[in-house]
Formats: sequence, structure tokens, C-alpha cells
Amino acid sequence: MSSSASIKQNTPKKPWFTRFLDTVEYLGNLLPHPITLFAIFCLAILVFSGIAGYFEVSVMDPRPEGAKGRAADGMIHVVSLLNADGLALIVTNLVKNFVGFAPLGTVLVAMLGVAIAEHSGLLSAAMRGMVMGASKRMVTVTVVFAGIISNTASELGYVVLIPLAAMLFHSLGRHPLAGLAAAFAGVSGGYSANLLIGTVDPLLSGITETAAQMIDPSYTVGPEVNWYFMFVSTFFIAGMGAFVTEKIVEPKLGKYNDEDAAEDLSQDKMGKLSGVEKKGLKLAGIAIVVVSALLAWTIVPADGILRSDAGTVAGSPFLKSIVAFIFVFFAIPGFVYGKVVGTMKTDRDVIDAMAKSMSSMGMYIVLVFFAAQFVAFFKWTNFGQVFAVAGADFLQSIGLTGPMLFFAFILMCGFINLMIGSASAQWAVTAPIFVPMLMLVGYAPETIQAAYRIGDSTTNIITPMMSYFGLILAVATRYMKNLGIGTLIATMLPYSLCFLVGWSVLFYLWVFVFGLPVGPGAATYYTP
Repeated sequence: MSSSASIKQNTPKKPWFTRFLDTVEYLGNLLPHPITLFAIFCLAILVFSGIAGYFEVSVMDPRPEGAKGRAADGMIHVVSLLNADGLALIVTNLVKNFVGFAPLGTVLVAMLGVAIAEHSGLLSAAMRGMVMGASKRMVTVTVVFAGIISNTASELGYVVLIPLAAMLFHSLGRHPLAGLAAAFAGVSGGYSANLLIGTVDPLLSGITETAAQMIDPSYTVGPEVNWYFMFVSTFFIAGMGAFVTEKIVEPKLGKYNDEDAAEDLSQDKMGKLSGVEKKGLKLAGIAIVVVSALLAWTIVPADGILRSDAGTVAGSPFLKSIVAFIFVFFAIPGFVYGKVVGTMKTDRDVIDAMAKSMSSMGMYIVLVFFAAQFVAFFKWTNFGQVFAVAGADFLQSIGLTGPMLFFAFILMCGFINLMIGSASAQWAVTAPIFVPMLMLVGYAPETIQAAYRIGDSTTNIITPMMSYFGLILAVATRYMKNLGIGTLIATMLPYSLCFLVGWSVLFYLWVFVFGLPVGPGAATYYTP
């Protein structure tokens, strides 16, 4: 027997899940950039609409007779864009599609306020104070919890908290990769959960609203519609993440040896909060209380000036303007903190902070341009409605209309997320199909969006397609010089599986057992 044959026989076979992740990584690397992907989707819509229009593809319109937008013959026809009328529609609405894309303005406005809090140093100091102030007994759950709430500040959790958690665990004599994994699980695995309404909420709700209007043109979806469920999910994911860290991940990693590090870690010390930073946090906290009190004054009293004309919170100017209040809630405390610590001395510093934030949104703005065209094309062709009706009929014919429908939907979203790492990019593609489809089965867009957020969040931590995966890998190799991508994915896989199962069970209990709304004024079931 040759030596090469002997080596081949003695080489241990990779576990099935490792082979599966290798396949996902390979297939994911074959995909083009998300922006290119949307451009390809736009071209595909043009071609397929021309083919479907030629063959006069149509389905029965399920809306009642006389409903707005219902054709006289009671059918929904695919509209071809591959003709003169289609070309005129595209070129005359190109700019309108872009500037009128619902998530664009709301995300940019919210980011302006978050930028002030971020660049003043408030968010970084708050996270350091939270993590370093935790007792050794509570440090794991605090790290995961801080990771979850850090997603309000976009990339700050990835850039600041994850390296900080690895340093913290190392300084406590624990394995630094366990700290990194716990923070990564909170920041990315619990991406959609939060105590506050963050930038992801208006981003997703705008896409959901556009998709819902394919069935009901008057339907509106606010940024707050998943807040109840995501608020409770914050504590649920924090507890589950801490359990996985201490019972599964840390024991598997074993005792850490400093000789495995890629560099000298003797200076790996945690930077404690200075006196002026503590003072800044205290005054920023007072500013938050004052801002919160003023906002409460506009909505809590029965005659609050921002309640609706009927005196209710649902449909009130307060909820319709929630993005403006996100801006205020972060901007004012951020400026107060910056003034105290000296990072924001003049109005120029505030302007520079907002400008830096907008410059970092360049890639997102380009993505929105192509995503907006795709969403508009999809709507004009009626593909979404045709797929929705056909899909709803199929689901009803096989009896998949209850909880199992949502479990299947969550799993599908998690699988797609392995290849399309952007939450907005994935939802912009899938929402026009699944929101109308599930609405026709009887579920409200708010509930559908909450289910999507579970699938989208739970597989972030095991996909190389996630934009910050390379950064996390670089931080990890600081502590283990020979660490590869497979080791990192294997470390995060227990979080992904536990979050996926546990969060889905929580959703089932919330929606189907207790019948609770997922957010303020959010319906569980859709009634035409």
C-alpha cells in the first residue's frame, strides 16, 4: 500500500456539520456583492415579466369585489416591463423610486442622532461601564446583554465591545475566546432584540410596509410594531447566551494558554472609566431622564398633545414620529456627555460627528438605490401578488397555515441569511413575496416581520457573509494564532442552534399560546 493511500485512510473524516458549513461558505463566496445582486434581480424581473406577460400569466384576485385596485375581470395579471410602456415607467420613476424608498430617510435621520452619541464617546463609555462594573458572577450575562443593546449604535458593538469582552475574560483568568463568543452572540446573534427602538426597526418596517401595500394599499407599518416582543427577547437571549457560554462553549474551549497568543498580552489591560467620563455619564443620564419625561408628557396623559385625535396612543403623531424621537433621545445626551468630557466643544464638533456618520452610510445608500428599483419593479409587475396568491393557495391545500408555517418561515430566513448577510438586503428580496403570501393566509405584517427577525439574527454568527465576520476573526487570532475560520464557526454554532430553537419557541408561546401583540397597536392576524 502506498504512503499516500495510507495517509488518506488515516485522515479523520470531517463531522457532517463541518462539511455542511464548508459547503455554505463555498456557495456563499460564489454570490456577487449584494449591490450587484440587486442589479441582476432587476434585469431578471424585466426578462421574466416579459415572458409571463407574453403567456398572460394570472391568478384569481382574492380581494372582495369593488376593492381598491381590483381588476374588472377579477384576475391579477403579470404586467410586462419589457416593452415601450415598461421602459417609460422605469426611466420616469428611477429617481422617485430611490428618494421615496421608505427605509432611506428614516435610517439616515435616526443615524444622525446616534452619531452624536457615538462620536462623543457616550456609547463606548456606557458599554465599558456596564461590562467592567459587573460582578464576576454576572459578567457573562452582562457581556451578552451589553452586546444585544449595543446594536442600537450600529457597528459600535463589533468594533468596541467584542474586543473588550475578550480582554475582560482574559483579565479574569477565563478563556478570552469565550468572552469574544459571548459578546459576538449578543451583538450579532441577538441583533434584532433591544430595549430601545433602534435604526434596524425603521429600516425593516419600511420594507414591510411597502410589501404589505401590495395587498392593502392603505396599510402602514411603524418602527415600533415589534417592540414588545423584542424588549422581552433581550432578556431571553441574554440569559440563553450566558447559559451556552458557561455550559457549552467555555468547557469545550478548556483552559487558556498564553503561549497560544499571536502577540504579547502582558499589556492587555482594561481601560477603566476616568473621573470625567463618570461625570459625563452621570449628566448624560440626567439628560436622558429629562428627555424621557418630556416625551412622556406628550403621550402619557389622556390629553397628551401627541396623542391621536381620538385620544389613543395607536395611530398617534407620537408613534408616527418615532424616528424623530430616536434622533432627540441620542443627540441630546450625546452632546451633554461630549461637552463634559471635551469631545464636543462647539457646534462644529456636532456637525462633524453627523457628517462622519453620513459618510459611513455611502455603501448603504448605493445599496438602497438598486434595492428600491427592484422593489418597484417587483410591485409594478404584480409578481408579488401572483406569487402570494399561488403560495397561499398551496399552503392552505397542504394544511400548513398554523405554527408550523412560521417555523418553516424562520428556518428559511435563517438559511438565506447564510448567503445574504445584510438584514435589509435579505428582507428587501423576501418581503415582497412572503409578506403578501402570509397576509393572505391570515397573518398581520407585524407578526410576519417579527418571525423574519428571528431567522435573520440567529445565523449571523455562523456565516462568513456577515460583513464584520473578518473583523471578529482578526480579533480571535490575536489570542489563538493558529485559529481558522472553521474554529470560529464551530465555536458560534451552539449559540446559533440554541437561539434558533429557543427564540422560535418564545415566538410560538407569545403569538399562538398567549395571543400577545408583538408591538404597540400591532395586530396578530390580518383582516381585509
